[in-house]
Amino acid sequence: MTLKKQFITLLAFSALSCLSPKKETFKDHAPGIRVVGAMRNVMHKGDMTDKVALDTISSRKGLYGLGPLSHLKGELLINNGKSYISKVSENWGMEVTQSYKAASPFFVYAKVEEWEEIILPHTITTIKDVEKFIEEKTSKTTAAFAFKLEGEVAYARIHVLNLPEGTKVSSPSEAHQGQIDYEIKDEEAEIVGFYSTSHQGVFTHHDSNVHMHLITANERKMGHLDDLRIKKMKLYLPAES
Repeated sequence: MTLKKQFITLLAFSALSCLSPKKETFKDHAPGIRVVGAMRNVMHKGDMTDKVALDTISSRKGLYGLGPLSHLKGELLINNGKSYISKVSENWGMEVTQSYKAASPFFVYAKVEEWEEIILPHTITTIKDVEKFIEEKTSKTTAAFAFKLEGEVAYARIHVLNLPEGTKVSSPSEAHQGQIDYEIKDEEAEIVGFYSTSHQGVFTHHDSNVHMHLITANERKMGHLDDLRIKKMKLYLPAES
C-alpha cells in the first residue's frame, strides 16, 4: 500500500487568506500536504511577502507544520496542534512562545491523526542517516509526508533566522544573515519533519529531501535542525488507514 492512503485529508482546513495579490500557492502537491509559497522565491528572489497567516488554519487537531517567521525574523513550528514561534532575544539568547499569531513567506503543513512507531537502529544517528532510512521505508511512494522523531539527542545544532531590518535578499547566504546557531546536548526532544523527493526549493533545500525543526522537551529551544547525533529516538510515520 502506498502512503497516499496513509494521510488524513485536509477537508477541514479553512481557505488561506490572500495576503498578497502576487500570492503563489502550491495546492494539493500530495495527499494530506498543503504547501504555500516556495523557499527558492524567498532565498533567491527576495520575496518576503507573507503567504499564509497561521491563524487562518482553523482545523488544528493533529496539525503539524514548519517554516520561517515573517521577514525571516524567526522560526515556526506546529507540533500536534500547538504553534511555536522562536526568535533571537537580547544577548543572542532565544525566546520561544506559543501562538498562532504569526505568518510566513513559505510554509508546509499536514494533518496526521495516527502514527506508526518505528524504533531506530543504533546505526541511525545523523540527519542523512534518518533521510536514507525514511527513503528505504517508503520507497514505494512518491508522495510527500510528515514525520516525527521523539527521544534523546546526544547533540543537535539548530538555528533561528534573524535577518536585519532592510536587508535585501538574493541568495541563501544573504537570507541567513544574522541567524544565530544554538547547540543542544543530551536532551529530550521532538523533531517534526517533512519528506519529499519532489519539493527541493519549495520546502526543502536543493540538496535534501527533508526539512526538520527541533523543539526540546522543556520547550525552551526550537529551531531549524542543521546537525544531529541521535542517542535514542523513535521514528513516527503516518499510519496506514
